[in-house]
Amino acid sequence: MSGDNVFALPATAARRAATGFWVVAFAFTVVMAFATLPSPLYGLYRVRDDLSAFTITIVYAIFAGGVIAALLLVPSIARRIGRRGVMLAAVATMMASAALLAAWKELPGLLLGRLMTGVAVGLVSGTATTYLIELRVRQDPNGSIIRARNVGTSVSVGALGLGPLVAGCLAQWARAPLTVPYLLFVALGAVALLGLASAPETGAAGGQPSGSLGSARIPVPAAAATLAAFSANGLFAGLAGLFLATTLGHPSHALAGATLFVVFSMGVAAQLATTRLPAPRVLALGTTSMLIGLALLVTAVRLSTPSLALFLIAGALIGAGAGAVFKGTTGLVLAAAPPEQRLAMTSQLLIALFIGLSIPVIGAGVALDRGASPPDTVLGFAVLVGLGVAGAGWALVGHGSPKRAITTIR
Repeated sequence: MSGDNVFALPATAARRAATGFWVVAFAFTVVMAFATLPSPLYGLYRVRDDLSAFTITIVYAIFAGGVIAALLLVPSIARRIGRRGVMLAAVATMMASAALLAAWKELPGLLLGRLMTGVAVGLVSGTATTYLIELRVRQDPNGSIIRARNVGTSVSVGALGLGPLVAGCLAQWARAPLTVPYLLFVALGAVALLGLASAPETGAAGGQPSGSLGSARIPVPAAAATLAAFSANGLFAGLAGLFLATTLGHPSHALAGATLFVVFSMGVAAQLATTRLPAPRVLALGTTSMLIGLALLVTAVRLSTPSLALFLIAGALIGAGAGAVFKGTTGLVLAAAPPEQRLAMTSQLLIALFIGLSIPVIGAGVALDRGASPPDTVLGFAVLVGLGVAGAGWALVGHGSPKRAITTIR
C-alpha cells in the first residue's frame, strides 16, 4: 500500500465523522423541537376535544413518562444496536408519532402520539450528546471535546423552543393548525433519517456492557440542581399559554410560541455567554437569574394591571438561569466521568431535567382543576421551586462537589 493510501483512510474517516457530527446535531434538534411542538396548540385541543386542564395534565404526564422510560433503557439499547441505531429509532418513532397526531383527530390519538413522542425524545436525548462527543474524538483524537459537549447541551435546551415557535406561527397564520406542523416534522424527520444512514457508528453494538444506570451515579447535588432548574422552566412553560390568554389578555398562538422560544433560547445564550467562566460562577449566576425571574413572574401576574413586559423578562431570566445551571452540571459530570459511563450519566441528568419540567406542569394542572386561581397557583409553585433552586445551587457550589470537579467550563 502506498503512503498516500495510508493517510487517505484516516482522512476519509475524519471527514465522515465531521459530517456525521452535524447530521446527528440536526437529527437531535428535530426530535427535541418536536418534544414541545404542541405547547401553543393545547388551547386548540381544548376546544376541539372539550378537554379540561386536568386532561391536558394527563397528556403531559404521559409524555414525561415515555421520556423517562426511554432514558432508563437507553444504555442497554445502545449496547445492542449502537449509537446510530438508537438515533435512527428515535427519529423513526418521532415520525410515526407526528403522522399519528396528524391523522388521528381524537383524544386517544393525542395520548398515544404524545407517549410515542416521549419515547423518541428519551432515546435521542440520552444518546446524542455522547454520540457527538465520540464523533468529535473520531474526527480528531487529540482535539478537545468541549465543543461537542457545548453543542449537545445547547440543543438539549435550545431546540425545546423551536417547536413552539414553529407550531405557534403555523397555528396563527396557516390552515389546519393541528395537521400542518406535524406533517412538517415528518418531512424534517425524513431528511434526518437520510443523513443518519451514512453517519459512522461509534458505539460498541453487541459489545460488552459499558456503563449502565446501575453502575454509574451522578452526584446528588448535580441531579438536584438540574431538577430544580428545569422545575423553574417547567413552571413558566407550563403556564405561559394560560396566562397570556387569560390574565394578560393576549390569546395569540404565535405569541405563546414566541414566548417559549425566548425562554429556551435564552438558555442557549446563557451557555454561550459563560463559556470562559469558572463553574462555581456559572452555577451561581444561573441560580441567581432563576430566583430573580421567579420573583418577577409572581409580580407580573399579581399586579393590579398584569404586565406582559415583566412576564417576558421573567421568562427570559428563568430560561437563562436554567441553561447556565444545566451547562454547569453537565460539564462537571461529564468531565469527571470515564468515557464508558458518559451515556449512563447523561441519561441520569436528562431524567432529572424532564422530571423537573414535568412536576410544575402536572402539579399546576391539578391545582387549577381543583379551583385554584392562576396567580395563586404560580405563587405557590414559585415559592417551592425557588427554595429548591436556592438549596440545590448552594449544595452544588458550596458543598456538593469535590474541589477537583470545580473547573472552568468551556
